[in-house]
Amino acid sequence: MAAPKYTAQQITVLEGLEPVRKRPGMYIGSTDARGLHHLVFEIVDNSIDEAMAGHCTSITVTLEDDGSITVEDNGRGIPVDMHPTAKKSALEVVLTTLHAGGKFGGDDSGYKVSGGLHGVGSSVVNALSMKMRAEVHREGNVYEQEYKRGKPVAPVKKIGKSDKRGTIINFLPDTDIFDTVIFSMDALMTRLRQQAYLTRGITISVIDGRKKRPEEDLQYPCLYRFHFEGGISAYVSHLNESKERIGEVIWFEKDTPDGFVEVAMQYTQTFQEHVVCFANNIHTAEGGHHLTGLKAALTRTINAYARKYGILKEKEENLTADDVREGLTAVLAVRLKEPQFEGQTKGKLGNAEMKTAVETVVNDQLSQYMEENPSEAKDIVGKCLLAARARMAARAARDSVIRKGALEGMTLPGKLADCSNRDPAQCEIYIVEGDSAGGSAKQGRNREFQAILPLKGKILNVEQARMDKMLANNEVKALIIALGMGIGEVKDFAKLRYHRIMIMTDADVDGAHIRTLLLTLFFRYFPELIEKGMLYIAQPPLYKIQKDRDVRYAFTDAEKAGIMKEWGVSDEETRETEEGTEGTEGTDEMSSLTADADKKAPAPKKRKINIQRYKGLGEMNPQQLWETTMDPTTRLMLRVTMDDAERADLTFTTLMGPEVAPRRKFIQTHAKTVKNLDI
Repeated sequence: MAAPKYTAQQITVLEGLEPVRKRPGMYIGSTDARGLHHLVFEIVDNSIDEAMAGHCTSITVTLEDDGSITVEDNGRGIPVDMHPTAKKSALEVVLTTLHAGGKFGGDDSGYKVSGGLHGVGSSVVNALSMKMRAEVHREGNVYEQEYKRGKPVAPVKKIGKSDKRGTIINFLPDTDIFDTVIFSMDALMTRLRQQAYLTRGITISVIDGRKKRPEEDLQYPCLYRFHFEGGISAYVSHLNESKERIGEVIWFEKDTPDGFVEVAMQYTQTFQEHVVCFANNIHTAEGGHHLTGLKAALTRTINAYARKYGILKEKEENLTADDVREGLTAVLAVRLKEPQFEGQTKGKLGNAEMKTAVETVVNDQLSQYMEENPSEAKDIVGKCLLAARARMAARAARDSVIRKGALEGMTLPGKLADCSNRDPAQCEIYIVEGDSAGGSAKQGRNREFQAILPLKGKILNVEQARMDKMLANNEVKALIIALGMGIGEVKDFAKLRYHRIMIMTDADVDGAHIRTLLLTLFFRYFPELIEKGMLYIAQPPLYKIQKDRDVRYAFTDAEKAGIMKEWGVSDEETRETEEGTEGTEGTDEMSSLTADADKKAPAPKKRKINIQRYKGLGEMNPQQLWETTMDPTTRLMLRVTMDDAERADLTFTTLMGPEVAPRRKFIQTHAKTVKNLDI
């Protein structure tokens, strides 16, 4: 069969905004919830650019009841006059043309710095919306234009007079594009609060006007307003509110030929660093040259101070970059004229000159601060020295383990029931609570690709322990060895032995605690596994319900009630008649219910319904555990994700950190929302 001809007829030219609808992931990263919220941030970033240029003091984001979003600012308003080359209104050009905007014209554009540099933000939002409406208040008049899936419904028209100025954008995300079109108030507030910290003097309001919303604790309507005169200094205080702090927040800023540099930092008594960096108010989650400059300057400056004042002795090694960043919380914000971001989602800054700029500013300003505040400087150096000693102790502990071949995968833990497959992409490991459940899991698993690691009791709380203590804990050490990728300086993702890691604990308070301890370990020391979507939480059922040969499993009380209703037994009747005694491992805890098979029949036939309430994994026999929780074709798993690292850090610090007051406050705040608490 002859191959089809490859001619000019096979070349497809996508015009206008068609490329965006064809490949949305290229422009917003994904079409899931993260991509959905990215639409809002693209529009808000344009308003932030107006604020950074000194023309905007207020931004309001409203979640409308029809599912749309409205973003309003009091900036200059998008120009509406005729574009000289496009021969149509500049407003229409900006919202319907890729790479069109006011940020390409250098100093004459009116934007010295800008986050929306690619000129595709507003037009991409338009392309991915079922409908959009733009309203511009400018020079005493009001103008509007409406669009459907990126195409204008009619030309820009003047609809009245106005004594205010600014731009109002309303858009409804396209259900044909996105997996979900339900906005999260929490996700929006986290990002918008962040922007308010970064732009001193601006007021950002968030209004939830939806009558029905996912967040059950919010009332209709609700309003949040963010305004921080302290800027990023207040941001650092916010990040450290649940931590024991060392001294006050250190803040400095300086304009350099390569760009403007602003830094706020504070040390805490925790063992993790938390550094957040921005370029032109865009969160560069993957770092870049500005972050490299900050790390280099911190190491050099603190070592120089420690040497100068004899805190670090001549024979002692210099503090490493990890030593000086332990317990550090910092916010780094740079602004530059021509930022080079990697991709439209702007995850990493590529401007090499910003490394030198940040390094120079931090060297000078931090050195001066430490000279002027010797008491606080000694506390900081003392914290770093303690980190160095712990690092050496951890290295000794790790080397001891490595000498035995354990971290290299040569000597796997004896309690690990490994799988036969050696392809990590095909393999999965269950981290199981208790030897009893571990025994059932080992018997019920598929030995080819499923490994079982039972844990005895509760593992160490790594939020309050350094690595040397971690490696001395047998349960934590066994888990690290089983994973195979090492930890700390010797961590190598390529050596990971399983690409699916399942946490399987009982559905009670102790099980939840063990699960939280494990999540803390993964979040603090193996965050890449969460970022890559490799960590899961198993969902064992609460009930086994059997009628004759028909067996059903219910994961919630609501599911159980649904099955009872399907079989003609009311939920009320179930609660009144269900009885049982606690069973032993591998046996059923049964209660008998009877119901009329046909109420119209003169002699109703009784039928027996057996309900087993699982109080722990150990009560399941191997076959039941396989059918409900381990069989890939039928199991229910929750994937652990980290959409907001900042919020996750605060949560783990609050729940697992040494400070009691924030934890008490958290419990008091959320106590009423706890359901099915099993004490």
